[in-house]
Amino acid sequence: MPSWSINRSIRTPLLLLGIVEASALFVAVYVAGVVIYGSLQDSEQLLGPLLPRAVTVALVMFAGLISVGLYQFHQRVIFREVFVRVTVAVVVSGLVLAAVFYLLPMVAMPLAMISLTGVVALLLLLIVRFGFVRSVDENVFRRRILIYGAGDRAAAISSLRRRADRRGFMIVGQIAAQGDSQAVDLANLLSRDNPLVKTAQENNAEEIVIAMDDRRGNLPVRELLDCKLRGIDVIDLVEFFERETGMIRIDLVNPGWLIFTPGFRVGAFRRATQRFMDVFVASVVLLLGWPLMLLVALVIKLEEGLNAPVIYKQVRVGLHGDRFDVLKFRSMGVDAEKDGKPVWADENDDRITRTGKFIRKYRLDELPQVFNVLRGEMSLVGPRPERPEFVSELTEKIQYYAERHTVKPGVTGWAQLRYSYGSSAEDAAAKLQYDLYYVKNQSFMLDLMILLQTMEVVLWGKGAR
Repeated sequence: MPSWSINRSIRTPLLLLGIVEASALFVAVYVAGVVIYGSLQDSEQLLGPLLPRAVTVALVMFAGLISVGLYQFHQRVIFREVFVRVTVAVVVSGLVLAAVFYLLPMVAMPLAMISLTGVVALLLLLIVRFGFVRSVDENVFRRRILIYGAGDRAAAISSLRRRADRRGFMIVGQIAAQGDSQAVDLANLLSRDNPLVKTAQENNAEEIVIAMDDRRGNLPVRELLDCKLRGIDVIDLVEFFERETGMIRIDLVNPGWLIFTPGFRVGAFRRATQRFMDVFVASVVLLLGWPLMLLVALVIKLEEGLNAPVIYKQVRVGLHGDRFDVLKFRSMGVDAEKDGKPVWADENDDRITRTGKFIRKYRLDELPQVFNVLRGEMSLVGPRPERPEFVSELTEKIQYYAERHTVKPGVTGWAQLRYSYGSSAEDAAAKLQYDLYYVKNQSFMLDLMILLQTMEVVLWGKGAR
């Protein structure tokens, strides 16, 4: 099975935060019961056991927190934005809980207790989040890294300039390697006079990042082994970027790394679980979403005329390069490409109708793709399918672009969460780095996380054109 470690996709700070917040949500039910009924015994005597109710509330509200993007480690941590997101999560989760209690009356709670549980949960979550915001910005959770290299590859770490990008690590020193070009500030370099393990220990380094320009004959194997045996992790630059940024830097990768690194394979169990999730979720979306789909179709007809087509079919490239017709609600005029040439959608594209702008912003135009998923042409999660004309062009221009077609294309994906809408070859190259991360690390849990966080894109209308 592909590797999907805590340190990479679920950061340790977020894991701890999740445990604390899930516990707070669980406790909120008991607090509400005691406040309303006077004691735990009285509340359970009148309602029945609170345990199944507390578990239900914790699961639904925790999913709500994920869906509004509160578990993205590299998101900017601004408390007022956190306050809005937590509030939205609690309110939306309350509505979902009302439906759950209607369907499962054995775990239902009175309206007053649901409301008080929501208030208590909100207060506890805000207290926990305030402490988390302070701790992540005070180096509490940052790994102390020592960079071995001072050339162009080492300088790539300096490109991570945003505070949010450096939230996971703290540079304690840098050592020039033999054969490196000097691409970093010499004032930041440490002396090479002492053994590497001693330098790492003196600077309390937890990890050494190998960022040499040329390893051939220059890699200090014995010294690095000594460091590893002393409890200091040693990590390659590509793996470092993969962990810290959630992408695979194609400018740093060579074919050998792709061959020997773990991941990049899909077994029978993975295919079976993915297909089960695809069919189950797509069926639920179709069952619950058909009134909304009918409404979107009606609005398109009202704006464009009764003879205007509602569904737009377009040839896309899927698994192993196979072509299929992707289905979307039509958001552009009928003659959007009257000359027959494919054109990237642009910001403020005048081909988009008024209805089209709305359904694109909230991703409603993608709803018909549940039929593509049910037919097996697409998955719920994966790289977005592109048109054959663009694929041919991008495959020639961008190294490793064809590798994104080793998995099924998706309705949503890792790149859609981590990168804004792409409308050029440069954007495609940037998104490819996130797509490769997904191809390498794909798993049921990663798919589930992406689906939940896609709700953030829908609710906030992020990245839409």
